[in-house]
Parts: sequence; C-alpha cells; structure tokens
Amino acid sequence: MEINVTVANESHTKYAQEICDEIYISSQERKTGIAKRTPEYICEKILAGKAVIALSEDGEFAGFSYIESWGGKSFVANSGLIVHHKFRGLGLAKRIKEQTFRLSRQLFPDAKIFSITTGAAVMKMNYEFGFRPVPFTELTDDPEFWKGCQGCRHFDILESHDYKMCICTGLLYDPKEHIEIHNPDKD
Repeated sequence: MEINVTVANESHTKYAQEICDEIYISSQERKTGIAKRTPEYICEKILAGKAVIALSEDGEFAGFSYIESWGGKSFVANSGLIVHHKFRGLGLAKRIKEQTFRLSRQLFPDAKIFSITTGAAVMKMNYEFGFRPVPFTELTDDPEFWKGCQGCRHFDILESHDYKMCICTGLLYDPKEHIEIHNPDKD
C-alpha cells in the first residue's frame, strides 16, 4: 500500500477530528502524557502550513504531526506525532518525523527544535536526527507552550515542579551544534 507523506494544506482540514480522536485513543491506551488538541487547533496548524499529514493511496488518514514556534521563533516544537492504528508497524512514524523535521528547518532555519515525549520510539527517532536529551530548563520558557501541556494527564506533575520537569523527556536539536565542514579541495 502506498502512503503519501506531505505538508498538509486546506484540503486536509477534513481530517482534524479524526486526528484528535487518534491522539486521544493513543493517550488512553499508553497511559502516557499526550496533550489533547481540538479540531480547531489542528486546522490552525494545517492552514498555517505547519503540519504534515500521511494519507493512504485511497485518501485514508494514516498519520500526522505539526510544528509551532515559541520564544520569538528561536524555538520550534515538533508535536502531535501520531500514526493511525491501521498503519502502525510500517515505518510511517519515521517518515512523518523526517518530513516534520525538514519543514521545521525550512521555515525556521536558525531555531532550536525540541520535542517532549514519553515514547521510546520517538526518542530513538529524535536521536537519529541529531536531538539530544536536555532538562526542561533548556527548552523554551514561553508560558504559552507550557499551557499546551494542560490537556495532558500528567500536567499536575509539570506544574508542581515549576515547569522544570515531568515524566516526559525533553529532546533538543540545536542547528549550531551541527556545523557542516567543507573541504575546499572537493568544493
């Protein structure tokens, strides 16, 4: 089965409720911290060109992720990575993550990219893209970002620790740590 992973556009807003439902179901199954999102929020990301969607060849929703900038665009969060149950085990999460990472670098080339997760698979993917684990104090201090965690079942832990720790792991990609070395003899 062919699955297309692409930057989402207005035609994909019809999947917003299904995306929210899949996020909710997954959070219940894993009993981990996945913040709930509304269809309106998902549509906002899609319409802003800040979302990636995966669809099967017959137009069935297969997966999703989005980005958001924080702290005056000095930080970008890769968030909401979800793969529909029917399409799990096909390596789709990695394809979505790669497209989301590329979109982040394209829209915000100088920004630090971060992710917070409890999922080992997401952590592994992030390591492969050059992310490193960091304390929450190295992530954005933008209060609006942390408000997004209010829909998570573990928000009370984050709040009681002054937004400096939770059960999630913070992962950071700093483009300044990934300097390309050019060999003048081969350029």
